[in-house]
Amino acid sequence: MEERIYFSEDEDLKARSRYLRGTIEESLADPATGAVSPEDAKLLKFHGTYLQDDRDLRNERQRQKLEPAYGFMVRVRMPGGVCTPGQWLQLDELARRYGQGSLRITTRQTFQFHGVVKRHLKATIAGINHALLNTIAACGDVNRNVVCHNNPYLSPLHGELYDWSRRLSTHLLPKTRAYHEIWLDEERVAGTPAEEEPLYGRHYLPRKFKIGIALLPHNDIDVYAQDLGFIAIADRDTLLGFNIAVGGGMGMSHNEPSTYPRLGEVIGFCRPDRLLDVAEKVLGVQRDFGDRSNRKHARLKYTLDDRGTDWFKAELETRLGWALEAARPFRFESTGDRFGWIRDGRGHWHLTLGILSGRLRDTPETSWLTGLREIAAIHEGDFRLTANQNLIIARISDAARPKIDALLDRYRIPDAERWSGLRRNALSCVALPTCGLAMAESERWLPTLLARLEPLFKNAGLEKDAITLRVTGCPNGCARPHLGEIGLVGKSLGRYNLYLGAGFDGSRLNALYREGLSEDEIVEVLSPMIAHYARERRTAESFGDFVIRAGYVSEAGRGREFQQRR
Repeated sequence: MEERIYFSEDEDLKARSRYLRGTIEESLADPATGAVSPEDAKLLKFHGTYLQDDRDLRNERQRQKLEPAYGFMVRVRMPGGVCTPGQWLQLDELARRYGQGSLRITTRQTFQFHGVVKRHLKATIAGINHALLNTIAACGDVNRNVVCHNNPYLSPLHGELYDWSRRLSTHLLPKTRAYHEIWLDEERVAGTPAEEEPLYGRHYLPRKFKIGIALLPHNDIDVYAQDLGFIAIADRDTLLGFNIAVGGGMGMSHNEPSTYPRLGEVIGFCRPDRLLDVAEKVLGVQRDFGDRSNRKHARLKYTLDDRGTDWFKAELETRLGWALEAARPFRFESTGDRFGWIRDGRGHWHLTLGILSGRLRDTPETSWLTGLREIAAIHEGDFRLTANQNLIIARISDAARPKIDALLDRYRIPDAERWSGLRRNALSCVALPTCGLAMAESERWLPTLLARLEPLFKNAGLEKDAITLRVTGCPNGCARPHLGEIGLVGKSLGRYNLYLGAGFDGSRLNALYREGLSEDEIVEVLSPMIAHYARERRTAESFGDFVIRAGYVSEAGRGREFQQRR
């Protein structure tokens, strides 16, 4: 790999971190603060954890001359979103002991713990490893958790694709032993040869890198939002290969036209046995040509737009030593999950539960954590997290189904089949109080927003119609807001930019409609639009298609055009 000149402070930090060691152990041992040094906070991301603080308490603690209420978000690496009942029980115990009694399912098919204090951080990460899971590369400038189509009842191909997600995740892991030394007490043997990162090098990637595997006709992982997307092409139950999409990403910054969300574009097809080679070489191109001077311009999407897709494909094929085949025809139909009980061809039952914002905790209304702990104690199949923040209890026998039904009733687990179409297709990020980037509420606000919007759809006769709603507290895009037919992106406390018109199948971005709206203004703006849609929509016309046809917004521009069009 050619050595280059790097400019940003982050690049210098990575290069001198001794392969992600930094002074993390010294920071963890410092009893004078609940934080770690700013440099170590950046390096900890590669280990799967972010330093945060409780922003609800900031002002009062500042008044009392106390440091912020620091805590850590810890993210599990769980390719394909699959865990065993035993692993579930161990993660549940860690959540109750160290994670404020809460687990959260993310939009990348994994779990996050929130509010882990520094003195418990090592025990939490070691406990995750004890469950035969880990947190390495769940964050940071590396390939992150690989997401995968996760509805096993839809196709017997699922097992094959899940296996590819695991192989991709393992193949692209950093090789440093720093993680094992810091969290698992592995001793470093004196005199051993210096470490190397044969894939990443001393500087790792310019920014994060995300991979997803989709299975037609369900785009339930939003494959076009990935840096690298693989779209499985099959002939009945035989996997033929993958169409390859590159350059997706949702993040942007308000009022900075040089930043924008972008959809991945399909550049060709490869056979299954070439999947790992393609992934490694795509990552390598981004490693060598991504922008390392400006982190806001460092994702693969900008490399593609700066240099051109034709250049990228030529560079990729040069590294592969073979040409990609022409992309195969394909068509997506939806992006959501199918809820309720489904029986597969082998006689197993699968239950998909709707979990608003993916948050699992016990409340007076629903004992999520306790109920699922009781289910895990008797379940003989597995659990599968979805990229839409929902949960599949998979491979349930005829004999076990009544027992699980009884536990669902006992702990008041809601039946998502009774939810409105809007609620079933709603996503949100965490935002306040823990995310340091949040400009507005998201997860905590979503129930209030739904309570105000659902009556509008019900009165219009649209209660069960599937409409995608995505809410984020800032423009970084964790809940993929620009793929929502209705997208709300926090701009300041209580104020949101409203985007409309994404494709229901995830193949079109939405476009800015109004800026800086309050909750009341959002309801006021959407109310006549929803009634208009109910009156004049065409047969099978989605809300996203309608608002473009009716002239509320123009179809979103691609790439650099996104922030300049309405």
